[in-house]
Amino acid sequence: MTNPLLLRDSDPLYFQQSDFVGPGESRVFHGFFSRRGGESRDIYASLNCGPGSDDEQNLVQKNRKIVCEEIGCTPEHLLSVHQVHGAQCHIVREAWRMDERPQGDAMVSDVPGLALGVLTADCAPVLFAGEKDDGSPVVAAAHAGWGGVLRGVLGNTLETMLEIGAVPESLRAVIGPCIGQKSYEVSESFAVPFLKEDDGNEVFFMAGQRAGHLLFDLPGYCAAKLARAGLRKVYIKDLDTYFNEEDFYSYRRATHRHEKDYGRQISVVMIRAGLDGA
Repeated sequence: MTNPLLLRDSDPLYFQQSDFVGPGESRVFHGFFSRRGGESRDIYASLNCGPGSDDEQNLVQKNRKIVCEEIGCTPEHLLSVHQVHGAQCHIVREAWRMDERPQGDAMVSDVPGLALGVLTADCAPVLFAGEKDDGSPVVAAAHAGWGGVLRGVLGNTLETMLEIGAVPESLRAVIGPCIGQKSYEVSESFAVPFLKEDDGNEVFFMAGQRAGHLLFDLPGYCAAKLARAGLRKVYIKDLDTYFNEEDFYSYRRATHRHEKDYGRQISVVMIRAGLDGA
């Protein structure tokens, strides 16, 4: 593969969804960062932002600083949680130390300058934005693995945004780069809890190439859960982390190659500080 340490001028450091924030919207930053443009080496090359990996932690911190410089926040204000594939969502109004980060899989904030970061390597990062009655922004970020989505992490995130004052009609979400259906083969038994939840979830499975296996549509399932929770504006950034090795880490790809570990890309949403209305 092309060395991902080499970030060409034509390569994006991060991906965005143009209609997520709306025309002329400048108060909210969102970005799905790729694996390019960082300091890590070997299997972690190069922008590995996961403190839970076995990468050299000084390099992870350097990579997170690169992200901060790009989005305009201090390293202390780039926040991530200890993700556990659960449904807990935290209201965030002040920063925490990396070694004191809480367990959970989603964060909501109405405080400018606090960058909410989700770490993934096949799971779906989901970024949210909305406004209060006075027009001030509310943002959120969720780590959406299949288990967390099944347990309700996306619905909990929306409920928490409403709890701190977001207007329901203003809410929107974008599902970022994650493993695509053609890359996500699972056993037939994997589908059981999804079908128990709703018979209609059958549409997120198609026959796999091997007998007794199915292909699971994670981003489609995430979008459906958001829609069922009442969200009308849902976007999908259709980028497969397993297939696109130059841009993304993939837990499943690393597992298939019997690699000892894997990097994590970061996705970030933040209310910009120091702007009118913020």
